[in-house]
This record gives sequence, C-alpha cells and structure tokens, in this order.
Amino acid sequence: MGRVTTTIAVTNHIDEILAERGFIHPEQIRSLTLDNVLVDTGATQLCLPENIISQLGLSFAGEIDVKAAVGARTVRVFKDVTLTVAGRTARFDCWELPAGEEVFLGWFPLEGLGLEPDLANQQLRLLPNEGRQNYLRI
Repeated sequence: MGRVTTTIAVTNHIDEILAERGFIHPEQIRSLTLDNVLVDTGATQLCLPENIISQLGLSFAGEIDVKAAVGARTVRVFKDVTLTVAGRTARFDCWELPAGEEVFLGWFPLEGLGLEPDLANQQLRLLPNEGRQNYLRI
C-alpha cells in the first residue's frame, strides 16, 4: 500500500475577515504552508499539532472524545481554518495533536475539497468540480 503526502496551506480565517474589513493589514494574516502532510483516510478531520495551532492563533471551539490508534482520548477542537490543497480552498475545523506530531489530512476535508488519494501513484487526485460528473452533491 502507498503512502500519500501533500503540501497544504492553513490560514486563520478570522484574520482574513479582519483584513478584508480593514482592521488589520493583509500581511498580518497568519498562514503557514506545510509540506509532507500525511493524507490519512483513517482520520476524519484535519489534525494539527498544538504548536501550529498556536502559531495560527486559532479560536478554541471545545473538546470532544475521539478514537485514536493509541486508544480513546479527548482532543481540543479549533475553528475557522482556511485550508488550501492542490489549488482548492475551503474552511474547516481542526483537531489538536500534541506538539511535534505529524499533521494529518483526514477524509472530511478531502471530500469537501474533491480530492481522493491515489495509493498506486502516491499522490492526490483532483475529482472533477464542473460538469455532470463532478464530486459535488446536494
């Protein structure tokens, strides 16, 4: 089985709104580009380490209990991340991992962006977003 990694950009969406409305300068928008992010279809969400969440200044949304490879645990949820992958952008919440852990891109963001892992070629495949055969559903 192949391992798929990708490059993602994560941005504080609240900063984007503040810049759009003139409260901060656009260069004050907190954003990071992360390379070699693991595409993990065993994970459901975007999972970011605490140090990255802190750098982005994301807003705390609450805690939830989740199943992990190491057993059940409680994780903190942060909101309003603008996620860009392969030229597609959408907003998502993220789950916090301990500092230094690997970033995971789970299947909710993959589905929301119309991406699927191609394990044989170890890359992401863009699903069509136009025409009758697009990935969008109502």
